[in-house]
Amino acid sequence: MVVAAAGRYGLVVVLAWVVFPAAIVLCGEMGLTFQLERAFPTSHGVPLGELRARDRSRHGRFLQQSSLGGVVDFPVEGTYDPFVVGLYFTRVLLGSPPKEFYVQIDTGSDVLWVSCASCNGCPTSSGLQIQLEFFDPSGSPTASPISCSDQKCALGIQSSDSECSNGNQCSYTFQYGDGSGTSGYYVSDLMHFDTIAGNSVTSNSSAKVAFGCSTSQTGDLTKSDRAVDGIFGFGQQGMSVIAQLASQGAIPNAFSHCLKGGNGGGGILVLGQVIHPNIVYTPLVQSQPHYNLNLQSIAVNGQSVPIDSQVFTTSSTRGTIVDSGTTLAYLAEEAYDPFVDAINQIVLQSVRAFVSRGSQCYLVTSTSSVSDIFPKVSLNFAGGASMVLNPQDYLLQQNSINGAAVWCIGFQKIQGQGLTILGDLVLKDKIVVYDLAGQRIGWANYDCSSPVNVSATPSTGKSEYVNAGQIDNNSSSRDDLHSQILVTILVFFLYALVYGEFSVL
Repeated sequence: MVVAAAGRYGLVVVLAWVVFPAAIVLCGEMGLTFQLERAFPTSHGVPLGELRARDRSRHGRFLQQSSLGGVVDFPVEGTYDPFVVGLYFTRVLLGSPPKEFYVQIDTGSDVLWVSCASCNGCPTSSGLQIQLEFFDPSGSPTASPISCSDQKCALGIQSSDSECSNGNQCSYTFQYGDGSGTSGYYVSDLMHFDTIAGNSVTSNSSAKVAFGCSTSQTGDLTKSDRAVDGIFGFGQQGMSVIAQLASQGAIPNAFSHCLKGGNGGGGILVLGQVIHPNIVYTPLVQSQPHYNLNLQSIAVNGQSVPIDSQVFTTSSTRGTIVDSGTTLAYLAEEAYDPFVDAINQIVLQSVRAFVSRGSQCYLVTSTSSVSDIFPKVSLNFAGGASMVLNPQDYLLQQNSINGAAVWCIGFQKIQGQGLTILGDLVLKDKIVVYDLAGQRIGWANYDCSSPVNVSATPSTGKSEYVNAGQIDNNSSSRDDLHSQILVTILVFFLYALVYGEFSVL
């Protein structure tokens, strides 16, 4: 072993050989960081039916598309309440000079779009206590329109994310099931971001991306109570920012999130692959417009629920979709009743069951906790990966009656449809990894207020590990490094005492 006698740089060499057996060089692939927030409108007590209605609105687009063939915790205002319609969003910096936009995180769509100057129907204020902004292409010297001859536009047309009906301008129209929607045109401009390499953060990175410039919004998108500047689609189609940056070599072809479900909300979002020993993976179903997984069975308290496995088969109108833009969770119609029956068989001796506005609810008068009364649920996927749900992952506390708590099953039934949708209800309090290079999704239960380790080179057999949590808000990673340095110094002097001499580089 070679030990440096003196000098800060010599000590770094010791760290590389003593603390880190293999020094890995990051070549062109770095994790990008975004600040992730959870927002809540000022109103409380939103009925479960309204949550379902809003989710159904976005699911209308699922059917339309199916038929067509480093990382920072961010403090948010308010308190967590599942009956207040919250949404997860992050900040992106676009244009020159960089301008900040708040955008909802949505794994159920592909395109990043923001409200543009002279937008018709775009809200000008938000009940989320954020300052809304408008992107002005003429005010950014690095902005340029995307033409119909651009390859990006052609990729968007293939996935129905682009159209060319207005001269040579590449445009888009997204329509939702309740009649709300947005339309506009595509521009190319700089996206600015923080990159993480090793234990350092670089804040001056940028890359050109194509994104939507919204000139018209209708329906719920015009309302101020939940208004943000746009939507950040994290899909894998050609117009996705993930696909664009990965093709440029700016990021690894993977992203991860950890949505905090406890008081305060927030969480972690990283363009890169979170590493944790408990993560289990299942393959993505190929040739699908969304993140479809092969759900094979459901178990309640370890017992398989009697559901025909064909119920979960992926087709143009069926399948299991992972979607961070959906608030609740949904089961295919044929699976819902057997699932509820299996839970009832276990809990009816301890609680009183009743139906409220189409949802199965329970009056809990026992002094025991919900976790003691209700069973764990296991969603079993292809490849042997199981998503284990604790009671709080499928139940919602609605209110109380005469001092007794009312809990309702958060899984909803989609009437007449075979879709199963895993929304924020089950995605929260979990690391969720979208390894697009490996065409798989993984997850593990996790405290999303804690830092995470990130690999910037997924599916390649080598990894650059980054302590990526709360980089801007605390110095935990630096403290760890300082501790390692102190330990190394101690080893160094013990070595010197034993052998009576120093070996100099």
